[in-house]
Amino acid sequence: MPYKKEATTGLLTFIVIILLFMSTFITDEGHVTIVKSFGEAKTQVNPGLHFKTPFVETTEEIEVRTRQNKEVMSSSTAEQMPVQVAVAVNWTVQRDSALDLYKEYGGLAQFENRILDPRLRSAVKAVIPKFEAEQLIQDRSTAIMQIEALLIEEMATFPIKVGDLQIENIALPPKYLASIETKQTEKNLAAAEEHKLARQKLEAQRDVNTAKAKAEGIDAVARAEANAIKVKGLAEAEAIQAKAKALRDNPLIIKLTEAQNWDGKLPTTIMGEGSMPIMDIRKQ
Repeated sequence: MPYKKEATTGLLTFIVIILLFMSTFITDEGHVTIVKSFGEAKTQVNPGLHFKTPFVETTEEIEVRTRQNKEVMSSSTAEQMPVQVAVAVNWTVQRDSALDLYKEYGGLAQFENRILDPRLRSAVKAVIPKFEAEQLIQDRSTAIMQIEALLIEEMATFPIKVGDLQIENIALPPKYLASIETKQTEKNLAAAEEHKLARQKLEAQRDVNTAKAKAEGIDAVARAEANAIKVKGLAEAEAIQAKAKALRDNPLIIKLTEAQNWDGKLPTTIMGEGSMPIMDIRKQ
C-alpha cells in the first residue's frame, strides 16, 4: 500500500506539472500570439508570459516585425524585349490588426500566397512594359517608385504596411546587354573628350586672362610714370616762370646771383674807356 500511495502521488504531481506547462505560453518579442478556443480565433496578446486553458485554448504566433517577400518574374520591355526581373518588397503586419488578418486569411503564409505576392507580380508586370530596356537599366529608380506606388495603392485596404521596394536584378538577352555596354562606352568616351575640350578651353581662357591682366598692369605702370613725368615737367616750368618773373620784378637779384657765384678773384685786366689802352694790373 505505501508503494501504491507514493506512485499515485508521483503520478498526480506529474499530471499537475503537465497541466501547468500546458496552461502557460510565452510570446516572443516582435510577435503577437493569437489565442484560439476550440480552433476559433478569439484574441491576441503581446510579448510576455501568458496563461491559457489546457485542451480548450491553443495559440499561434504572428510576426509583426518587417518581413521581406521576393518575386522573380518574366515580362517584356516597351520594345517587346523579354526581361526577367527580381523584385523584393518589405512589409509589416499592423500589430493591432493581427487578429483580423488571422481570421480573414489564416496566417502570414496564406496572406502572402493569396494576397501580397499576386499583387506584387501584377504591379511589376504593369510597370515594366512602360520602359525601354536601356531606360530600365539606367533609370531603375523611376521604375521602382512606380511599382511601389501601385503596390501601396493595391494594398491600402489590407492590415499591413508596405515598405521599401527594390529591383534586385534585371536580366536581358546577352546580345542586347553587350550592345548597351558598347553604346555606354562610346558615350563615356564622348563625355571624356568633351571634358578634355572644356578643360583646354578653360586653360586657354585662363592664359588670356593672365596676359590681359599683365598687359593692364604694364599699362597702369606706364601711365603712372608718364603722369609723374608730366607733373615733374609742370613743376619745373612753374619754377622757371616764377624765377623769370622774380628777375623781371627785381633786377638786383641778378647782381645777387652774380655775387653768390663770384669765386673771389679780381680780374687781371681792365678794359679802358674810349681810347684808353688795356692795362695789366698784375703785379710785376
